[in-house]
Amino acid sequence: MTSIPPAPPSPSLPSDPATDTCQRFARQLALPEVGVAGQGRLAEARVLIVGLGGLGSPAAFYLAAAGVGTLGLMDADVVDLSNLQRQILHTTADVGRPKVQSAADRLRALHPQTRLLLYPERLTADNAATVLHGFSIVIDATDSVAAKFLIADACHALRRPYVHGGVERFYGQAMTVIPGTTACYRCVFRTPPPGPDAGPPQGPLGVVPGVIGIIQAAEAIKHVLGIGQPLTNRLLTFDALAMTARCVPVRRSPDCPLCGIHTSP
Repeated sequence: MTSIPPAPPSPSLPSDPATDTCQRFARQLALPEVGVAGQGRLAEARVLIVGLGGLGSPAAFYLAAAGVGTLGLMDADVVDLSNLQRQILHTTADVGRPKVQSAADRLRALHPQTRLLLYPERLTADNAATVLHGFSIVIDATDSVAAKFLIADACHALRRPYVHGGVERFYGQAMTVIPGTTACYRCVFRTPPPGPDAGPPQGPLGVVPGVIGIIQAAEAIKHVLGIGQPLTNRLLTFDALAMTARCVPVRRSPDCPLCGIHTSP
């Protein structure tokens, strides 16, 4: 893990941090649901983003832009040319660079005061407890089914809320989980399929992870602020071809292998 210190303020910005904050977040401060107190909660928040691709890119941008004080950026991959159709944290000049470094550069340019913690590695059963320990909510922006089950299991064990996101072709889905309280990922999807993820990826259309990633960011912001109705016990599905979205009710399953009442702690 490495921490990137805040970059010095741009000469074009006010030198007074308080003035900078008031100007930068003026539109949010004007919202009664946010205000000064809420902006302070965002500044103190610590959000981990696992995956800096199509979902993690917009989620990270909007969390930094909203003033989340600490972002954990976790991804073991390097930028590939095929990523750029949807992974907007990265540019052509970043091809071959570690995604965590590329992402850090873009986010630091957007909001220099955001503290960035970099994890150029994959989340595993061995490191999950150590990594997740310092964060209050997790964005599941991975593209692997196995990784999604791992995040669900680790967040359940540590009682860390997480926002699931998934995309394929022209379709996406999102759901927020409060472990031990709401339906979890395994309540809905039960167990991973046997063997590796099947077949080469199909798509997605580049804008689809953009839509879902922004929804994930909104859910994390609402959680930090304690406002609105979270996307809990509901699976939001999005169809870009039909341009429709709907919420499918889901509920905790008594025999869920992870959080069911018959499951051993």
